[in-house]
Amino acid sequence: MPLVTTGALVTRAAAARAAVAAFNIITWSTSRRSSRAPSPSAHPSSSRSARTRSGSATDDCSRSPARRRRRTGRRTVALHLDHVQSDALLRQAPDAGFSSVMYDASRLPYQENLAATRAAADWAHAQGLWIEAELGEVGGKDGRPPLDAHAPGARTDPAEARAFVTDSGVDALAVAIGSTHAMTTRTATLDHALLKRLSGTLDVPLVLHGSSGPDDELTAAVAGGITKVNVGTALNIAMTGAIREFLTAHPQAVDSRSYLSVGREAMARAVARIITTLRRPTTA
Repeated sequence: MPLVTTGALVTRAAAARAAVAAFNIITWSTSRRSSRAPSPSAHPSSSRSARTRSGSATDDCSRSPARRRRRTGRRTVALHLDHVQSDALLRQAPDAGFSSVMYDASRLPYQENLAATRAAADWAHAQGLWIEAELGEVGGKDGRPPLDAHAPGARTDPAEARAFVTDSGVDALAVAIGSTHAMTTRTATLDHALLKRLSGTLDVPLVLHGSSGPDDELTAAVAGGITKVNVGTALNIAMTGAIREFLTAHPQAVDSRSYLSVGREAMARAVARIITTLRRPTTA
């Protein structure tokens, strides 16, 4: 399973009018199931929140099965460090094996976001890292409720996005088009008209965060220009739901291997479904 760069995977996906699936690693099980996906476009991603809960910074991904098995098999993967909000964490990325980072200063006013992202991009490019940023705010971060659709900053403005990409020098942009982080129901409705405007305005890959929504919405997003899709909660729901169902049916079970294996297989099915969704033939 060769370890390649995020930029190479995203470029390949864009040429095929498909999208890279970026699976958020919060446990070893997630890493194993996403890196064994039946596709050449698996993209394990470690998030800031996952590292905070695990008590580590970049070590988990450095030792992950995705990285240790990088020289075997035919599938290709890349390691991405997501939602970096500190320069100290950013500077750990190259030595830990990451080929890309998402530098998240979207919480800041526009000019401060731009200045911080520009500095991060300059440093990242000097290290050979591909860098993603966010403009507009994808709701649901850190347990906060989703933004109202009409709240200031709740949608990415195409003209502002073009200026931001030009002035910051980032390689990709995560756009706010109606998705929400940590969704536990698959009910998101994306603003596809806005996505079309963004795709026509920007010349960098577009990224969708908060992607645990209906498959047809994801397919339409890829058709509209999204080339990287971050997925986390959908895998948690698949694994937790399967374990809950197993323990309800087997209340006397005490051997963790029995229910964890059921949860892992449910997660694997979710991974396969999402990758298939993102690789469907699409039309503009």
